[in-house]
Amino acid sequence: MFYSEIFHLSSQGLRITDKHGNPLSVREALRRIFVRFYNWWLDLRLFLVNTAGLCPFWFCRRFVYSLGGLKIGKKSKIHVFCRFFEPGGISIGEGTLIGESAFLDGRAKLRIGDHVDIASQVLIYNSEHDIESEDFRAVETPVEIDDYVFIGPRVIILPGVKIGKGAVVAAGAVVTHGVAPFKIVGGVPAKEIGERQRKDLRYRLGRSRLFQ
Repeated sequence: MFYSEIFHLSSQGLRITDKHGNPLSVREALRRIFVRFYNWWLDLRLFLVNTAGLCPFWFCRRFVYSLGGLKIGKKSKIHVFCRFFEPGGISIGEGTLIGESAFLDGRAKLRIGDHVDIASQVLIYNSEHDIESEDFRAVETPVEIDDYVFIGPRVIILPGVKIGKGAVVAAGAVVTHGVAPFKIVGGVPAKEIGERQRKDLRYRLGRSRLFQ
């Protein structure tokens, strides 16, 4: 149990420590207990938001996502089975489509622009562990995807990446660095393989399927 990590009763009396055995004040112990309960509430909220992804009706999913703090622009849609971390950190512009079984990370800010086409099973992360730190701490860096970007199936986008307007990411790529506007990238790690010639992008994405 969580409390056994903090409170230790022995023949010498009650000791209050962190999980590494370092002494804690009563005030700090109470703060940590409060934070743990708050995190349990956040976990429950996230479970409910992720469960909504099973519903075949978009208007129901959108309602739950909005209650969870996700900001979704007009005529945008997230297909079924999408999963999230911290939906309150995610904003999606207008006319954007996100494919089924995508993963969107909002632990740092994730901004997705207008008329963005994100295919199925795309994973977007903005938090990672510092493998050289003493406590393996998490490092959070925002991700930004500008207007008219196309991201192919099974792409992985890592923390701190900014993808410029009209860029294209080929299927299966792992994006570790920023992508300039209108560039086409692919591979692991993703590298420039071309450039989009048309720059005056004004198209609107087609209608998504009703029960997806």
